[in-house]
Amino acid sequence: MKVHVDLDTCCGHGRCYALCPEVFGEDDEGYPLVSEEVIEAKQEARVRRAAANCPEAAITLVENGE
Repeated sequence: MKVHVDLDTCCGHGRCYALCPEVFGEDDEGYPLVSEEVIEAKQEARVRRAAANCPEAAITLVENGE
């Protein structure tokens, strides 16, 4: 799985890096940074939870092979 954050949509609430700090970080202005291009299977549940909790739905998950 790969993860993408649409920074034009994101408002910087920080839920993604609060819920999954091993994948999402934050920049100096509080917007998310994705620390890994390909998400390991053991992290998928937490990444999905972070995406589901994004108020703006700014996080897109792409399954491998798509």
